Amino acid sequence: MNAFLTGLLLAHAAYGEDYFPKPDTAGGWRTLPGAAAIRKTAGMDVKKLDQAFEYASRSSQHGGLLVVRHGWLVYERYYGRGHREANPATASVGKAYTSIASGIMLAEKKAAIPEGLDTKVFNEKYLPEAMPLDDPAKAAITLGQLLSMSAGLHGEGSNPGFVNGEPTSKLTPIPRGGARLEQDLAALRTPLWTAPGGGYSYASSSPHVASMVLRKLTGMEMHEYIGLRLAKPLGWGQWAWAMRRGETVLPHTPGGGDIALRSTDHLRFLYAILKKGRWEKQQVIPADYIELCGKPTKWNVHAPMSLMFENNADGHVAGAPRDAFFKSGGGGFGVIVVPSLDMVIYKMAGDDAQYNAERTGLKQDYPYDGSRNSWKPAVRSQFSDGPIGTDDSVRRVLEMVAAAVIE
Repeated sequence: MNAFLTGLLLAHAAYGEDYFPKPDTAGGWRTLPGAAAIRKTAGMDVKKLDQAFEYASRSSQHGGLLVVRHGWLVYERYYGRGHREANPATASVGKAYTSIASGIMLAEKKAAIPEGLDTKVFNEKYLPEAMPLDDPAKAAITLGQLLSMSAGLHGEGSNPGFVNGEPTSKLTPIPRGGARLEQDLAALRTPLWTAPGGGYSYASSSPHVASMVLRKLTGMEMHEYIGLRLAKPLGWGQWAWAMRRGETVLPHTPGGGDIALRSTDHLRFLYAILKKGRWEKQQVIPADYIELCGKPTKWNVHAPMSLMFENNADGHVAGAPRDAFFKSGGGGFGVIVVPSLDMVIYKMAGDDAQYNAERTGLKQDYPYDGSRNSWKPAVRSQFSDGPIGTDDSVRRVLEMVAAAVIE
């Protein structure tokens, strides 16, 4: 083989074009021996990654930072209860998994839902539990709107309602009076604050209703479907979907969040997205659905939320590439894909409750020295006495990791 072809093959391998990591039980991710090799092969400055890690460690009680570039696991470091073998409940990061599972379902069940994301789902065919409708306007809600939180459903807490990028409606929390509704019915009966498609508000009921459509069409709980379509082909280790809320065990997979995955398996999920849905010789996720996740969408013209991923096409995360897309989760978690940098990032985070094994039902057996038991949130900056926010921390880590790229 001549030198030119050898060089092409080496470059091909360095950029990870045909590399897919084995399960951790079979060797796991490939790594590089030290900062100099990481700099040369993966084009990353480890000292700057250490700075990103230090910032991340001030944003949550427990956690870690993991970075894959060109198919190399270039950074993996933890604090507190953060650990490769930990399975914390990742709150709204689970919404990204709900979205990708929905994309797989749409391709698999195309005959049953031929209009795809444009399908109006509040009807007898897709959501018989919703009938009769508590509000006739819900008949216009599409699956794409549910997965982009523009269905008009009232956001939780006091999340504002955005119209054309502006927080035009200050929404008050939904009264909870009387007996609490059953899980599905509570989502289906979420009141509208605007007409479907008329605005954006962060409403966890939206992806849960989408997961109900998936459940209807596949005949299985969403976490079971993810087990077959993602966990098995990607080679995940121990994982679960956290179903316990205090003393209550939910009857269905909550589409609004709380997947509990090992850190290096979050990377496998993100890497499959980076590879446009391909895993070795198998197209695990439809490439056209992934493309929709990473750019502005017709289903939500009001905010940069595309099919449960926040996209940076408008440059609102100023220090990150415009093609970056990501999902944050309560407690400071974040899953991030940056195609132009051939990079994925997992920001592990969370508090004691999110690492509680009772929440997931998974045995957690790894060392923890108790060093973060009395941890207190750090202030945002010298100019603000407020704590570092969930979304702010994920966006800032994205900027800092992007700044560590040296090529």
